[in-house]
Amino acid sequence: MKLSVDGLIVYFPYDYIYPEQYAYMCELKKAIDAKGHCLLEMPSGTGKTTTLLSLVVAYMIDKPMDVRKLIYCSRTVPEIEKVMEELKKLLDYYEQMDGEYPRLTGLVLSSRKNMCIHPEVSKEKEGKIIDGRCHALTASHVRERYKFDDTIPICQYFEGFALDGKDSTLPHGVYTLDDMKQYGRDRNWCPYFLARFSIIHAQIIVYSYHYLLDPKIADVVSKELTKEAVVIFDEAHNIDNVCIDSMSVKINRKVIEKSTANLQVLEKTVAEIKQDDQKKLQEEYQRMVEGLRDAAVSRETDVLLSNPVLPDEILQEAVPGNIRNAEHFVSFLKRFVEYLKTRLRVQHVVQESPAGFLRDIQSKVCIERKPLRFCAERLTSLLKTLEISNLTDFSPIILITHLATLVSTYTTGFTIIVEPFDDKTPTVSNPVLHFSCLDSSIAIKPVFDRFQTVVITSGTLSPLDMYPKILNFHPVIMSSFTMTLARPCLLPMIISKGNDQVAISSKFESREDNAVIRNYGQLLVEMAANVPDGIVCFFTSYMYLEYVVASWYDQGVIDSLQRYKLLFIETQDSAETSFALMYYIKACESGRGAVLLSVARGKVSEGVDFDHHLGRCVLMFGIPYVYTQSRILKARLDYLRDQFQIRENDFLTFDAMRHAAQCVGRAIRGKTDYGIMVFADKRFSRADKRTKLPKWIQEHLKDSLCNLSTEEGVQLAKRWLRQMAQPFTREDQLGVSLLTLEQLQTLEAKKQQEMEQDEGTSSQDQ
Repeated sequence: MKLSVDGLIVYFPYDYIYPEQYAYMCELKKAIDAKGHCLLEMPSGTGKTTTLLSLVVAYMIDKPMDVRKLIYCSRTVPEIEKVMEELKKLLDYYEQMDGEYPRLTGLVLSSRKNMCIHPEVSKEKEGKIIDGRCHALTASHVRERYKFDDTIPICQYFEGFALDGKDSTLPHGVYTLDDMKQYGRDRNWCPYFLARFSIIHAQIIVYSYHYLLDPKIADVVSKELTKEAVVIFDEAHNIDNVCIDSMSVKINRKVIEKSTANLQVLEKTVAEIKQDDQKKLQEEYQRMVEGLRDAAVSRETDVLLSNPVLPDEILQEAVPGNIRNAEHFVSFLKRFVEYLKTRLRVQHVVQESPAGFLRDIQSKVCIERKPLRFCAERLTSLLKTLEISNLTDFSPIILITHLATLVSTYTTGFTIIVEPFDDKTPTVSNPVLHFSCLDSSIAIKPVFDRFQTVVITSGTLSPLDMYPKILNFHPVIMSSFTMTLARPCLLPMIISKGNDQVAISSKFESREDNAVIRNYGQLLVEMAANVPDGIVCFFTSYMYLEYVVASWYDQGVIDSLQRYKLLFIETQDSAETSFALMYYIKACESGRGAVLLSVARGKVSEGVDFDHHLGRCVLMFGIPYVYTQSRILKARLDYLRDQFQIRENDFLTFDAMRHAAQCVGRAIRGKTDYGIMVFADKRFSRADKRTKLPKWIQEHLKDSLCNLSTEEGVQLAKRWLRQMAQPFTREDQLGVSLLTLEQLQTLEAKKQQEMEQDEGTSSQDQ
């Protein structure tokens, strides 16, 4: 379909378009025209990805000097692959309509784990090990030695790329992960480094959030991307948490012990090189005098070694004299690690600001702020000089230097909390030092400042007004779109009491009440007896899930449930969860039906689509509030209150409701799909909770569905399922929630007429 969006000709690779897709395009175009940022919420399963790609690609083709790049960030590899499929379909449609392929290149960049084609290295399961082995085969000193000794192992694909690949550009087209790997095999080039070099020339880049938000990676990968770009953060309901995680560091006793071992190796290696090749250390010392920018020799392979976040002006400075010399620097790190070791010897919780931490370290071990700031870059240079191949072994000391650099660079927006035990094992002495970021705007500010348009979008962003506050930016457009439907294909309901009229809730006072747990069990059994195919249940935490399941075994609920469907449970082990998910899908596919018990904020709640028969009903047992006794959370809430005037309860409710909406949103993945959303907690019926749900769920949540008992909910579900069982196809949406080309043209003409009338009125007034 070829359509006009406010004068811009857009190619849309489908025969029909939903009204909300067209409205979404209009709002997105306004934001790009204004060269500003925007927040857009669009219901799940309404073709958000295609809509975004169609509009931005059309804009790039029509105004190539205004928008030169599209940077599309998504959360998981399956989501990234889905984006690449839609992009391929769109550009093929351009070729079909115009007779020639558009002069655009779209590619995906992922980790070495997903892109490596080396026969030995790619067999490894862990990403860190693959990174380490890759560096051991591609580091410049290893390749230098290979010239004199061809028995030293190197990567043939990296060598092939270094010889021919750097000077060549990818032909126009769309390259998925598999395409990049195949392209690399055909030419004997490394796909990972090919993608890294090609993102400068490619017009469309699809990769993970971390390539823009984590400064350790962004500085190496994304620093040369042009300002005239549209950046899209898809599924961005949790973007503030991603920002905070990328700027936080956690140190425990194990990290300290491994760091001490790392320093012993470094000390020994420095002593050996001092005897054999004093010149190398002297050259490095000279570079330290000239400034860190010169000291950081080519970093093309060293994402592991990139600096946390040092401003450019600091990188031009000479390194402080007391850490220029390699031996002095190792001694300096030893003192810092010893200081951290003493800080972990605590009997009670300690909380302090970065300024307090720096004062304490100054008074106790005479370490000043300035040399700490240079620690990360200084270690980078030293590991290169010492020609250390396997950087994975040195990740503990690298983490320590990141802490040193961060704590000395930022004085506000962070806190340091030392706890005598870990939350997971409160009875075992396992002290932890958290250097925790409290302000999510610190990580995302460079993105807002650097790129002209940043789009934050998801199906569950409500309430929209919270994001500009916590991310500290000013959007030019904020819009939430509803879902136009030919039939009511989603049934949200709030079940607030059991058949015995006992109120059900997961709040702390009643979560161990046997009557509440029995009513939850009865609700699940009744739903399993009446709802076909798959049912997914979400609990507020793993601990609560385990407690409820144990109680259900004693009450006979599990036996009753298994008469109707097979039962699978998500655990904290990702391998076990993957197996449970695989067999859950198999049970649904075979027609046997299944129940999957999972956890909000867990693996299943993010990025797994339970479309059609895989998720006919989703139950949310309780409101998924974050663990409110966490000291890190309390510190963040205090910071939000002081800096952004956000009340604690408002933020906690916002956070809980966006996760609840994300969980129940798994049920419906398109307009031909249908599903039941059950909010099983009396607190959901309160206005302050209900109004925080996305608009497209709220409009189906009528007052008559907000205070039901188990029996009433089951009867409603049975009636609604009979209605949904009637034959229905995509074409049935015609005239109701699909726009044809003629309808679009009519809309455009009407809009143009209104504009002309407005102009005529204003000229008469003048």
